[in-house]
Amino acid sequence: MAPLPGAELVRTPLQLYRYLLRCCQQLPTRGVQEHYKHAVRQSFRVHSDEDNPERIQQIIKRAIEDADWIMNKLSPISAAEAPYPPSQLLPSSRSP
Repeated sequence: MAPLPGAELVRTPLQLYRYLLRCCQQLPTRGVQEHYKHAVRQSFRVHSDEDNPERIQQIIKRAIEDADWIMNKLSPISAAEAPYPPSQLLPSSRSP
């Protein structure tokens, strides 16, 4: 099961980038959304020089699988079942 409809249509890195940013909009809290948007942007930059078509398809496939896992883990329905609250995904800006 894909995180959002249309995952099967993702063929290029730019399509993947847009798709993953749309997935981030579905996450439960603003902090979690921003965390994963940053991760998507960083990953896109790291792999921007990739020119092997097979490797690009592997990256796309893995990114969609990872997005599916994250969406299932952090969805509002399964948040009660998570081993830790989503608020613990990011470091707290408050001092202890």
